[in-house]
Amino acid sequence: MTTVETNSVSADIAPTAASSGNAATAKFTSNRVSADTSPERLAAIATDVLGAFAKIIEKHGVTYPEYRVLKQWLIDVGEYGEWPLWLDVFVEHNVEEVAYRGHRGSKGTIEGPYYVADTKRLPATCTLPMRADEEGTRLVFSGQVRDLEGKPLRGATVEIWHADSQGYYSHFATNTPDGILRGTVEVDDDGRFDITTVRPAPYQIPTDGPTGWFIEKAGWHPWRPAHLHLMVKAPGKRPITTQLYFDGGEWVSNDVASAVKPELILRPEADADGIERVTYNFDLDPAS
Repeated sequence: MTTVETNSVSADIAPTAASSGNAATAKFTSNRVSADTSPERLAAIATDVLGAFAKIIEKHGVTYPEYRVLKQWLIDVGEYGEWPLWLDVFVEHNVEEVAYRGHRGSKGTIEGPYYVADTKRLPATCTLPMRADEEGTRLVFSGQVRDLEGKPLRGATVEIWHADSQGYYSHFATNTPDGILRGTVEVDDDGRFDITTVRPAPYQIPTDGPTGWFIEKAGWHPWRPAHLHLMVKAPGKRPITTQLYFDGGEWVSNDVASAVKPELILRPEADADGIERVTYNFDLDPAS
């Protein structure tokens, strides 16, 4: 087992919206992205977006005070560094549905704002990096990466990351050591993997900033159910990004990010030692 020592920041300091949001924004802006979008396509999309805003304003009779509050809130989201958080919670699930339309393999869902590239490479049978005294129920997550005909995909990788038993992600919380509960697992020759980790907790997205204010004013809840994040890749196959949830878990039926799908539910079983075990296979489409 790989252990990581707690960093110098006090474990009593909980991450704030500003700290988590700024960490997500810094991660995103450190790798500038672009899209091959023509001026004509951009103009068409922008026209529809602005037209949708006009219809909403007309339908609800939006007032000038409400409009000014909107401008103030938009500025706050940027200053708190929460645009990656807000967009990934409320918009990404729609983009994901369109991106994987016609997809025949395993179901995907949102990536979320807490992905970190180039995590530690691990063998097919492994334990994720964690603190020496990592709290939480031990979970053994096993499976196989296959093609659409069920043939094992040698050379595949399974990137996995998740929150700890308190709901915090490494790299995005001041009370959590970098690198824990993350890894890139290299499957064996039969496409199989066997990962030991701990069961994550549900977590509340940061609520002491504009995303939280938005949720509170709308009368919604800010919770995401416990889940594992996965990014599965294999040569010649279309990668898939997904999340796996736990049957009967709190907030599974009303996830704030609308990312839960029936195909993504795990049903672990505990052995005599109290270790939970579950198997889930991934079937990848050919690369387009």
